[in-house]
Order: sequence, then structure tokens, then C-alpha cells
Amino acid sequence: MGKSRACERQKEEGGVCMRTRPHAQAGTSIFCGLRPPLNDRRHDLGTNRVKMGDIETFLFTSESVNEGHPDKLADQVSDAVLDACLEQDPFAKVACETATKTNMVMIFGEITTSAKVDYEKVVRDTCREVGFTSDDVGLDADKCKVLVHIEEQSPDIGQGVHGLGTKTLEEIGAGDQGHMFGYATDETPELMPLTHVLATQLGYRLTEVRKNGTVGWLRPDGKTQVTVEYKKDGGALTPIRVHTILISTQHSPDVTNDKIHADLMEHVIKPVVPEKYLDDNTIFHLNPSGRFVIGGPHGDAGLTGRKIIIDTYGGWGAHGGGAFSGKDPTKVDRSGAYIARQAAKSIVGSGLARRALVQVSYAIGVAQPLSVHVDTYGTGTIPDKEILDAVLKNFDFRPGMIARNLDLNRARYKKTAAYGHFGREPTSDFTWEKVIDLKPKA
Repeated sequence: MGKSRACERQKEEGGVCMRTRPHAQAGTSIFCGLRPPLNDRRHDLGTNRVKMGDIETFLFTSESVNEGHPDKLADQVSDAVLDACLEQDPFAKVACETATKTNMVMIFGEITTSAKVDYEKVVRDTCREVGFTSDDVGLDADKCKVLVHIEEQSPDIGQGVHGLGTKTLEEIGAGDQGHMFGYATDETPELMPLTHVLATQLGYRLTEVRKNGTVGWLRPDGKTQVTVEYKKDGGALTPIRVHTILISTQHSPDVTNDKIHADLMEHVIKPVVPEKYLDDNTIFHLNPSGRFVIGGPHGDAGLTGRKIIIDTYGGWGAHGGGAFSGKDPTKVDRSGAYIARQAAKSIVGSGLARRALVQVSYAIGVAQPLSVHVDTYGTGTIPDKEILDAVLKNFDFRPGMIARNLDLNRARYKKTAAYGHFGREPTSDFTWEKVIDLKPKA
């Protein structure tokens, strides 16, 4: 059957994808420049449920962005500033925000430290390491404007949180109020959601093949998105297949859409996505807009803290709203979320549940958390109350003790600022990924 005029018209507009021909024999697929139908099988997007034989499944999607996305560039700059302070002064109080747009990077916030930091150098070095080395790719690290507006931390906050340096680790209070979440699921070895893991790994792979020269037309900016079909096993989740993969990546102006498609399939998707999750009905949207030459801060403004779902669990679990990057460990937006992840991962890693959510909440200036909550979605091998008791027995949720036990006053935060804060290695740096055995002793 020939392509419709609509298909030809959309092909002229650009974009590369793969679709499976409805009712085609297994293994038969066609490639075209048309956004494909959602899937061969009928499903109701209103309920997001799919009928797969007698099994009722559902679709869930997570996205990621790689290190050249302007918001992620901002996160990395903020954490690079934090690292520069902590390298000289492990107890520096840092709240550093970054904003970037065409030919400009600005850092601003509150920093109290004995460290002597060349902020402009930190900014330029970070932009250069990401790959922003000319205006053609979205920013020139050596020629862009760098604006610095840093003040010291408010003494009102300082006296309440750390007593202006007089409080012990046990006494240090939370840097602000708020509630944070940790999540874990047994669907992947990382005890992370498969949608998030695949979206993140695809973004990482884009950067890897750009920097090692495997794919020469790639540029720093890029986004990924993965939809997975799941079935529920009680409260636990079992991935069935990958339903859709979306990649939008910045590219040089001379590459064709066919070349983009072929290289992304061969060098990015195949090495990352396990073959068992792909089938003839998997949909691929590869640069569906048809052109993505203008990227980085030239294409979009970037700001610290705008990718908090990408930083955490890809939309699974829950999020209290606080961002991580540019914040020292007294900021419980960061340290509270890290200890909550370790607690949730330890619950699942210890075999006490297949899936777990941990919430912790704080008041500014108060060391002890206001509340700690555990929910295993009905997958616990013992009651949630007993799991909570084990968590409270094995974890100290006071901010100063979190910083000590997870070694959070040591500089290494820039590496957390792209490709997610959780499910990462090595655990010597991502200390909150170490599993604490919570199984009851016989």
C-alpha cells in the first residue's frame, strides 16, 4: 500500500522514526519520516491500560536530558562551585544557583566559606568539559560572559542551623523545612525504575559516543524518553517490554535524518536497551522534529534545579519539590533525599519488600526529623511498622549525622549533577547507594 500524501508531506518536514506496519507479519517493518501510530495493539490512553492477552498491563514513561542540556549545564556549574568550596573548606555553607542563556552564564546565591575560589574559572572549565567550546554548538566557554553575584549566608539562618559554627554534628539543624522521599524497586539490579534507568543510560551513551568520536555529528544538547509496558504483581512491578523510545539530540547542520536514525539505532539504542525488551511493535521517535542544530543555552535558557524528576526516579515514587545541585549537606533538600534513598534501597536490598517509599520531613533549625514514613505498596515480607522500626534503628536522620555517615562534606558533587543521583556507582562516591542489612536478627 503506497504512502499517503499526508505521509509524504510530513516526511518533507523532517524527522526520522520507525513504525511497524499494522497487521504485518512478524519481523516486517518499514522506515519513514512519519510519526508512527501509537502501536499495533489498541489501547485506551484515557486509562493508560493495554490488553495483552488475559494480562492487564499499563504504560509508564520517564525522560532524561544529557549534560549539554542548558538546565543540566546549570546544575553542573552549581555543583562545580560547591565542589570548589568543599575542596578547601569541608564545612562551607553553599547555596549556589546558575542561570545561562546565549553567550552568558551567571552564578548567584549565598556562600560562607574560608575557601578562595576563582568562580569565573570554575564556570568556564565546567562549560568546556561538557563540550561548549564554540558559539556553533550553543556556547563558547572561553568567550561567554560570566556574571558572579555571591553574598554570604544570612546570619539569621546560620545561627538557627549551625549556631554560626558552634553546634556539634549531633546538634546541627535542618537548613530549611521540607519533606523528601527515597524510592526503590526490584525491577532492575540498581533497584531503580526501568523507565528511568533506560532513559538515563541512553542520554549517557549519547554523550559517550560524542566525546569518543564514534558519532561525529553529535553536539552537546540532547533529550531521551522511554515508555515501558508493565504488569503489576500485587504492589510490585514487572517490566514486560519497551513500548516507545524517543531521542532528540543536537546535531551538526550537514547530517541527514537517515544518518541520524542509523547511528542512533546502532551506536546508542542497541548497546543500551536489552534486546529482550524490544519487539516488532516497539516505536522509535528519533529526532522527530526534523532539525535540532541550535541547542544548549543558545536554544533555551538554563536554570539550576529544573530537572528534579530526572535527578531522582523518573516520576515514580514521590518528590518533595526541592532541588539538589549547588547545596551543601546542611540543606536537607539534598541530604534528606540521599538518606531516604539509602533507607528505601536497604529495605528492598535486604529482601524486606519488593518496592519501597520512604518520606522524611524537617523543620528549619531542628536536628531531629519531624516524621519518617515507610510504604512498601503491600509488598513487605513483614508489616510496614516493623520495617519502619528497623529503619529508625539503623539510620540517623539528623542532618549533621547524615553528612558524617555518608561523607557528604567531601567534594564530588559535579558527577552527580548529570545522569541522575541514584542507582549510580561507585558507592565510595555515591555513598547513599550502599545497602544496609535491615533483616531482623534471629
